[in-house]
Amino acid sequence: MRFVPFPRLVCQLAAVASLLVTALIWSGTAAPALAQGGTDIEALRASRGPFDAAIPTPESVFGFYPGADFQLADWPSILQYLQTLDAASDRMVLEEIGHTAEGQPMVLAIISSPENLARRERYRAIAERLARARGVDESEARQLASEGKAVIWIDSGMHATEVAHGQHAPELAYVMVAGESPELQRIRDDVILLLMPNMNPDGLNIVVDWYRSNLGTPFETASLPVLYQKYAGHDNNRDWYMITQAETRAVARQLYHTWYPQVVYNHHQTAPFPARIFVPPFDDPSNPNIPPLVVRGIARVGNAITTRLESEGKSGAVSRVGFTAWWNGGMRTAPYFHNMVGILTETALFRYATPNFYPPGTLPESFRDGTSARAPSINYPMPWPGGWWRLRDPIEYMLTASIATLDVGSRYREDWLLNIWRMGQAAIASGRAGTPAAWVIPPTQRDPSAAAALVNVLLRGGLEVYRAGSELSGDGSTYPAGTYVVPAAQAFRAHAMDMLEPQSYPDRRLYPGGPPEPPYDLSGWTLPLQMGVEVDRIEAPFDASLEKLVAPVRAPFGVEGEGRTFLLDPRSNASVRAVNRLLAAGADVYWSAGPASIGGDTVPAGAIVVSLGADSTVDLKQLAEEEQVIVRSTQRRPRGSGWRLRTPRVGLYEPWVASMDAGWTRFVLEQYGFEFRVVRDAEMRKGSLGERYDAIILPSTRAEALIQGHDTRTMPARYTGGLGDAGVGALRRFVEQGGTLVALDASASLPLARFGLPIDNALEGVGRDDFFCPGSLLRIAVNNTHPVAFGMPTEATAFFVRSSAFDVQEEASDVEVIVSYADGELLESGWILGQEHLQGHGAVVEVPLGDGRVILLGFRVQFRAQPYETFKLLFNSLFYAAAEAGNLP
Repeated sequence: MRFVPFPRLVCQLAAVASLLVTALIWSGTAAPALAQGGTDIEALRASRGPFDAAIPTPESVFGFYPGADFQLADWPSILQYLQTLDAASDRMVLEEIGHTAEGQPMVLAIISSPENLARRERYRAIAERLARARGVDESEARQLASEGKAVIWIDSGMHATEVAHGQHAPELAYVMVAGESPELQRIRDDVILLLMPNMNPDGLNIVVDWYRSNLGTPFETASLPVLYQKYAGHDNNRDWYMITQAETRAVARQLYHTWYPQVVYNHHQTAPFPARIFVPPFDDPSNPNIPPLVVRGIARVGNAITTRLESEGKSGAVSRVGFTAWWNGGMRTAPYFHNMVGILTETALFRYATPNFYPPGTLPESFRDGTSARAPSINYPMPWPGGWWRLRDPIEYMLTASIATLDVGSRYREDWLLNIWRMGQAAIASGRAGTPAAWVIPPTQRDPSAAAALVNVLLRGGLEVYRAGSELSGDGSTYPAGTYVVPAAQAFRAHAMDMLEPQSYPDRRLYPGGPPEPPYDLSGWTLPLQMGVEVDRIEAPFDASLEKLVAPVRAPFGVEGEGRTFLLDPRSNASVRAVNRLLAAGADVYWSAGPASIGGDTVPAGAIVVSLGADSTVDLKQLAEEEQVIVRSTQRRPRGSGWRLRTPRVGLYEPWVASMDAGWTRFVLEQYGFEFRVVRDAEMRKGSLGERYDAIILPSTRAEALIQGHDTRTMPARYTGGLGDAGVGALRRFVEQGGTLVALDASASLPLARFGLPIDNALEGVGRDDFFCPGSLLRIAVNNTHPVAFGMPTEATAFFVRSSAFDVQEEASDVEVIVSYADGELLESGWILGQEHLQGHGAVVEVPLGDGRVILLGFRVQFRAQPYETFKLLFNSLFYAAAEAGNLP
C-alpha cells in the first residue's frame, strides 16, 4: 500500500469533492462554489468592488472560479471567456495579434474607458511619437504627454507550468472591465491596459491536459515530460533579442512597432523560497546600457507593488535577491533597452492547482544570499510565516501587483510619457555626438545569409536600419552602395549598443576572495560575433545618402554563368537549405575536398558541386531566389577528390526529461530543411538503430540524466527509466556498425563515460573557484579542411555555456581535433575565469569507433538558434554521416 502523507491525503480528498462539485455545476443542480478549501473567493473579489452585475464572470464560462483548488482553465475556455467579455462591454477590445507555433490564436485585450478606446489609434500614435522621440521638441512632448494616456502592458502564461498567472488573466480582465470603484474608474480614464492573457497558449493546453490526466493519482504533481512550447520550452523567455519564435515575434510587433508601452509587466512564478513574491528592485549588476530613468521607474513600480501588498496584509515580498538587470534576452529585460520600464515579479508556486501546507517551523532560516527568511529586513520587511498555499493565493498576489502597477501608471501618467521621450532624446543626442556614430554592415560577407539575418533581427527588435544608396566614408574607410547602416542617433540606441558591442561582465564573487557569483542566464551575447558577420563601428559622425528599411531584407541571390554543373559556397548557411532541396529532388551533389575555382572566383574546401541531368526538373533560378543563394554555373567541371552527399537519415534523441536543447535543435534543423525523426527511449532500447538512421543526435544533457531518466516513483511508467544500459548498448552498436553519433556539449559525457573513447574531459576536477565561464563568447581555432568544418573560417567564435573541452590520449593517433579553443586570449564577450584551463584544448573532435564515428561538439553550436557561424558544425556532421568518399563527377 502506498503511504500518502496527511496533508497530501487531505488534498486528494478535496480533489474528489471538487470534482463532484464541478459535476453538479455542469449538470445544473448546483451553483458554482463560493469557496474552495477555506478560501472565500467572493469575499476577496468584493474587496475590489463594486462590480457591474451585467458583466459575465469567468466562472460563468469555466464552471469554477479562477484559482479553485484542483481546477485549471485551458486556453479554449479562457479565449471563450474573453470573447464573451468583449461582446458584453465597450470597455474592452479583443484583437488577434498572431498565432502560436502550433497554430493557436494569440489575442491582446485592450482595456480602458469607452472614450479612450474610441480614440485608441490617436493614443497609440502619441505613444509611438514620444517613444521614437525624433523631431519632437520639449513643447510638443509636454503637449502630447498631457493629451496622451499611459500605456501599460501586463502579460501572463509564458512559463506554462507556472499556472497562476495564466489563471489570473481572466480575473484581471473581469476586474478591470466590470469594476466600478473610483480607483478602477480613474485607471480606465488614465491608462490603456494591454492585457496579454497568455503568451504561450500551446503550453497552457499541454499543462492542463497533463494535470487533468494525473489528477487524483500518485503523479498528480509530476513534472511535465515534454516541452511546454514546441521548440523553446522554458527558453521562450530567452528569445527576446533574437525573436525567433512565432509567439515572440507576435508580441515584439506590439511592443516595438505598434503600441510602445511605457511599462511592461511580465508575471512569473518562481519566488525565492520561502518568500511569496519577488518584486523589484533587482540585484546588481546592472547593464550599463540601461537608461537611469528605467532603473528609477523600476523602483517606483516595485515600491508601489510592495506597499500595496503589505497594506493588504499580504506578507512575504522580497526584493534584490537572485534577479539582476544585466542580460537582454528576457521579456522584462529587453524593454529596458527600448526605454521601457520592465517589471518582473515571481510569485510563489507549489505545483499546478494542488494546495500545499508549509508547517511554519520547517521554513528555512535564510535566503541564498544570507538574508534572514524569518526576521524582518530591508529587502524582506514582512516575512511569510508559513501555512496553506492554494492556487488562489498567488492569483490574489498577482491581482494586487497588477492593480498597483496600473494605479502607479495612472498617478504618474504624464511622467511615464515624458520620461520615455526624455530617454529617446538623450539617446539621439548621444548618437549624434559620436563614439559611436553608427555601425555599418558591408554587403560583402563570408555568409551573406547570416548578414541578412542579423539585419532582420535588429529590425524585429525595433531598431532603425538604413541602406546606403551610394558609396559612403566613415573613419577613413570607404563602403560601397548597399551597405547597411545602424545609426547610433536613435531612440533605441541602448538596444543597438547591447546587440552590436561586446559585453564585459564584472568579476563578482559570493564573498571577497570566494567563488564566482553566477550571472542570471548569460554574461555575453554580441550578435556579430556569434553570427559571424562583419560589423564595423564608426566613431565620428558622417554624411551619407541613406534609405530607411521598412521590410525584412534578403541576401543576394541568382544564377550566374552558363552550364550544367553548378557551385554553391559552403560558407553560406543558405547553401544548406539549397542542398537539402536538391538532394530531395534527386540531384547529384558533392563536397569538394579542396578549393574549387569558377569564373575567377575561388570557393574554399567543401565547395558544393551540383550536377543536373538533361532531364532534371529543378528550377535553379527559383531555388536560388527562394533560398537566397548565389548559384555559379560552369561548362567546366571541377576535378579532384571529395564526397558524394546523400540525404542523411537523422534521428534526434529526445529524453522524457524534457530537453530545451533538443527543442532548439529541432527548430534549427527544420529551418534548414533537414528531414529527421524524434527518437524516444523505447526505440533506443529496442536497438537495430542503423537500419533507420545514419546519424543520431544527443542533445546537451548530462549522461546521468540521459541514462537514468525519471525515477519510476515520480512519473507514469512510459516516461521513466531513460536510455538505461540497453539504450546505451544500442547506441554503441549503432556506431560500431557504421553510424555517426553527434553528441552536443554536455551529452559528450555519455560516450566518454560508456564507450571507452581515448578522450579525456579536460575540465574534470577543475573547481568553480579555478575555472568559470557561465555563458560567454570565446575564440576558437578551426581546421576548415575537415568535412565537419567546411565553410567555417579558420578563426571563429564559440558560445560557451558551462561547456566542454577535450584532451586526446597520446596513443589515439586516429582521433582528429577539428576545432580547438584558442591558445591566446579567449574572451570576446562576457566573462571567463581561469582561461588557462581551456586554452588549446579540443572543442570539436571526431573519434572513430568500429566502422563508425563519434563527433563531439563541445560547445553550444546551435544555442537558442543564435550562433549562425557555428550551425555548420552540426549541419556538416549530419551530411558527413551519409557521405561517400570518392572523386568529383
